[in-house]
Formats: sequence, C-alpha cells, structure tokens
Amino acid sequence: MRAVLWDMDGTLVDSEKLWDVAINELYTRHGRVLSPEVRDATVGGSADGVIRIVFADLGLDPHPGHMAEVADWMHEYVGELFSTGLPWCPGARELLDALRAADVPMALVTNTRRGLTENALNSIGRHYFSATVCGDEVPEGKPAPDIYLRAAELLGFAAGECLAIEDSVTGTAAAEDAGCPVLVVPNEIYVPAAPGRQHVSSLVGLGIPQLRQIYTDLRLGLGERSA
Repeated sequence: MRAVLWDMDGTLVDSEKLWDVAINELYTRHGRVLSPEVRDATVGGSADGVIRIVFADLGLDPHPGHMAEVADWMHEYVGELFSTGLPWCPGARELLDALRAADVPMALVTNTRRGLTENALNSIGRHYFSATVCGDEVPEGKPAPDIYLRAAELLGFAAGECLAIEDSVTGTAAAEDAGCPVLVVPNEIYVPAAPGRQHVSSLVGLGIPQLRQIYTDLRLGLGERSA
C-alpha cells in the first residue's frame, strides 16, 4: 500500500445529508417529494449524473442550459451549507492524522466540483492531501475510473498500489475499475460484497496496520475478511 485515496462526501465528512437538503428543496419547488429510490440513485454520483436522474424523475425537459443552471444552483446552495462547517464521519479524522504522521501519501478523490471542494477543504484541512481531483477535472466522473486513475498518477503510483476508501456503489465501482483495492465504509447506502472490496462498519479504531492488512488481503484475492 503506497498511498490512500479518499472519497469525500459520506466517507470523510457526513455531507451527503447537505446534498439531500438541496435536492429536497428542488423537489419542493416542483411540488414533488423525493423518493428513497431516486435519492439512493444520486448518492456518490457526478453533478451531471445527479441532474440527469432528477430531471428524468421530475419530467423536466433535459435542455443543457437549464440543467446547467440547476446544477449551479445546487452547488451554490450546498456551498452555503458547507460554510457552516462539515461534520466528520466517525474515525475519519483520526485515521487521516495517523496516515499523515506516518508519511503515507493521500489524495482526495471526489465527484464534487472544484469550487465546492475548495470550500470543504477549508473545513477538512487541505494539509492532509498531496493531491486533490474533482469531478469537473476529468473526462467522466464516478462511476468512470478517470478520477482515480488521475489521482494515482498525480501521486506517482499505479492505481493498484493505492487503497481507495469509499462509501457508495458509484465510488466503489470507479475505484475498482481503475484497479484499486477498495475499503468500503457504507454510510447510508448498501454496497454489495464483491471480490476486490472489504467492508467495515466504521473507521473508528482502524489504524495503518489494519489498512495494510486489508490492502494485502485484497491484492491476494482473499476478499471479505473481518477487519
């Protein structure tokens, strides 16, 4: 394990709930209620992907200009919520501190746009990351592998040398397609078990030895073992 690649929303910080606020407000403005199924489909998605899902569900004309306006509005809305501070996911900050103290390179790998990510980094702390890659900086966001491939490249490693930490089906698929072993820490969405990924219920109590063991087990094809 040469490096760790971190997802942001729902993995490091519990910001998915703030995106829920924005999406629910959009539905309220159209006299609708967001269903659990549609909400789950948006978790971990790129901005463009989320807007496509929402427009289809609301029956709105998918005009590119209108979709861009709504995407911009959502990011501004969530940005205002981000500015009040982001709640850490349990154990995330402690693990970041341990990895930084051990000089393990880390990258932030998020579908969130650069502008909003910079806002979030003011709360999280940009000093943890040697590189950050956002969904609007690659040809395709998650679930495409582009974002993970770019992060590994910026750190100077092959994707297979990096452990990805994710909370969603979308993000896990992106990391796996890039070639990263994946530690899955589900937040609210169920992520199925599969080869190449290891589940833990929380980051609390996890240290670098456990991460290295998980990485080694996954590289050896041992799959789901208790961590």
